[in-house]
Amino acid sequence: MDWSQPALVRAGFSGFVPFRDLPAANVPINPGVYVVVRPTGTTPKFLPASPAGWFKGKDPSVSIPVLQKKWVPDTSLVYVGKANGGSTGRRGLRKRLDEYRRHGAGDPVGHWGGRYIWQLADSDELLVGWKTTADGLARDLERDMIAEFKAAHAQRPFANLAG
Repeated sequence: MDWSQPALVRAGFSGFVPFRDLPAANVPINPGVYVVVRPTGTTPKFLPASPAGWFKGKDPSVSIPVLQKKWVPDTSLVYVGKANGGSTGRRGLRKRLDEYRRHGAGDPVGHWGGRYIWQLADSDELLVGWKTTADGLARDLERDMIAEFKAAHAQRPFANLAG
């Protein structure tokens, strides 16, 4: 698969807004999968410390050599995540993406997965897109996308540490 934003749109993803615009965006409440893309193809610069929130007293920062080793060149896709409905059916994409945004803004929110994106010097330029799914299918789609990416690039997307 081509992991560019136009290809992701053709695959059914929509939105593609900066994290700062998520509160005003029409993010669905449904379960689904979301992607984070870096629209510029330049070599990334990394921050020595993450501005993201410390959750349960843990520093979200990693060393620049770790980030450099994890970087995947020649792709704009930097993270794939999922949002299930949860036991009440109210978790969904809107709630999960709000947690992700707040974590990056420095709030002590539990969105540890994908935290590497906040050490990109241009993280404010990253775009978030989403695709709704049936509640039980978000995990499968996320897993399939990560596996397909790994098959093409010999590693997971930059900020996907598991999957």
